[in-house]
Amino acid sequence: MRVDAGLSRLLGLSRTVAATLAEGGRVAVDGRAAGKSDRLIAGSWLEVELPEPEAPATIAGPEAVVAGLTVLHADDEIIVVDKPVGVAAHPSPGWTGPTVIGGLAALGYRVSTSGAAERQGIVHRLDVGTTGVMVVATSEHAYTVLKRAFKERTVDKRYHAVVQGHPDPSSGTVDAPIDRHPKHDYRFAVVAGGKPSVTHYDTIEAFRAASLLDIRLETGRTHQIRVHLSALRHPCVGDLAYGADPTLAKRLGLERQWLHARSLGFEHPADGRWVEFTSPYPADLARALDLLAD
Repeated sequence: MRVDAGLSRLLGLSRTVAATLAEGGRVAVDGRAAGKSDRLIAGSWLEVELPEPEAPATIAGPEAVVAGLTVLHADDEIIVVDKPVGVAAHPSPGWTGPTVIGGLAALGYRVSTSGAAERQGIVHRLDVGTTGVMVVATSEHAYTVLKRAFKERTVDKRYHAVVQGHPDPSSGTVDAPIDRHPKHDYRFAVVAGGKPSVTHYDTIEAFRAASLLDIRLETGRTHQIRVHLSALRHPCVGDLAYGADPTLAKRLGLERQWLHARSLGFEHPADGRWVEFTSPYPADLARALDLLAD
């Protein structure tokens, strides 16, 4: 395996960053400087001098201050945040609003340099309109371990959603492939030949017009929960993009989908112990739930 490919796989670095490190003399194999196209052999001793994380001032833009971003936990390997509504995980084309990465930088935190430049440290994402628990890697080791954990589905991701109507059966599994919507670029849909996607749900409480569900994901496709619930004909209340009734959303005072990343559990990258973090319902979702219960 080439040095740049090996570094990319071992440390979770992008191929470009790995090549830059090798070209800059920061990689040695068995004590000798190695170029990006040199070959790695099993059993070789690999030394890598990683760059210092960027200072917060260079990461944060004018939109970096995130109102309501709460840090639930921070250590040398990870930062766990409670993401508010209206905040993206990281910068992306067309998005000019606040981001988790920008907010952490504004608060003085540094994150892993692994990953694409605009999403360094990000190992998973939540939609802009979805609130709740997110973990961000602060070390290269944590980034590699967490990316592998999400890929191998050893992370326990729990969401709560309020959906229209009452799913029948009240507990079940949606196993349906997801890909981009054939007509709407910004939406996704159940599409034959799409990426395998599995969602488990269980009804916590049934109201007259809606149900509160506990949802566990095996996979992590974009908009997966919203797409699968819409396919069941029980979209998230307030999710107008996926067929929700605007009348009910208006009655409940909701301006987004009722979907919340309730808890996140995983093996800590530092020592493998199981850790779990929980997020309370934000005010708008709690208020809507109270109105449904009346």
